[in-house]
Amino acid sequence: MKIFKIMLPVIALLAVGTGCANKNDVNNNADNNIKVAEQHNNEELLDKENRLLYEGCINLNIGDECNSLGYAYDKGQGVKQDYSKANIYYEKACNLNVGEGCFNLGVSYAKGQGEKQNYKKANTYYEKACNLNDGYGCNNLGISYNNGRGVKQDYKKANTYYEKACNLNDGYGCNNLGNSYSNGEGVKQDYKKAYTYYEKACDLGNGNGCNYLGVLYDNGSGVKQDYKKANSYYEKACNLNSGKGCFGLGLLYEDGKGVKQDYSKAKSYYEKACNLDNGDGCLNLGVLYRKGLGLRQDISMAVSYYEKSCNLKVDIACNNLGELYEDGIGVRQNKIKAKEYFGKSCDLGNQQGCDNYRKLNEQGY
Repeated sequence: MKIFKIMLPVIALLAVGTGCANKNDVNNNADNNIKVAEQHNNEELLDKENRLLYEGCINLNIGDECNSLGYAYDKGQGVKQDYSKANIYYEKACNLNVGEGCFNLGVSYAKGQGEKQNYKKANTYYEKACNLNDGYGCNNLGISYNNGRGVKQDYKKANTYYEKACNLNDGYGCNNLGNSYSNGEGVKQDYKKAYTYYEKACDLGNGNGCNYLGVLYDNGSGVKQDYKKANSYYEKACNLNSGKGCFGLGLLYEDGKGVKQDYSKAKSYYEKACNLDNGDGCLNLGVLYRKGLGLRQDISMAVSYYEKSCNLKVDIACNNLGELYEDGIGVRQNKIKAKEYFGKSCDLGNQQGCDNYRKLNEQGY
């Protein structure tokens, strides 16, 4: 079982979709909803901070206060978490032309929080947020066009919204525009332009932007290959809690590229990557435990990390689990369970998983 190495491709950042209803309908609904909200709030004791937000929103029509109160209900800060109430205040904030309120309402529709999931409505609110110069709204609208959520897939439109988001100093938008140039989606592939947008994203504190700068230096794509610079950007990404950055840093320490080979440091970075739900970090951590590289061999720990990686849809991890169950290594031999993991690996596009599944199937399992 080989340790999985990731370089390029760069995959576009996933996010939630967006949308906007008929203006008159939105305003009428907001008026009705606020009446409901007032009734509810008269029945409960808000903490001092949220009471002030409530008064500012309801009595003074301060949109930012409405948005902040919506956020309090969204996250359960000082009040009982209530997505429906959060959306009431987000909607009023949006109607008062607070772009962040429109964005937050769009997220609620995209996730189906307090509302029935509806990507078209989510996109409408993202669009209004973007028109109000909210970078997050522009970025998420771009993602909707990139992924074809609630709209027809259109990479060029996606890039238009990513660019506006980036110009509004939204790091996610800059990173995603960098991805488009790196992958050649809606634009001619251009690693130098990708570098420019990744660099801006990184300067804006976006960990994925820093990570992809590291990837470019790691692979020598559009820049001269330089493992030390790759290490520097991976480290910055990891410090910004980018799981991909921590994973890339772990690979450099495992292979001794630009740094002295150190399995213990590789383990530490893979562990942080895994804790950030980076499936490749979990996979490589499992391999270190499986082979006893830089630590005491522990098959049960390997199984645990393979399972997490497989649940995070890493095909090799599912196949590795299947092999352990097929041979009874560290677990009780169970070829039916092995076949299940091989099947999952195959469904994720791993040919070895398909071959192993077919072999057990032919044996009658």
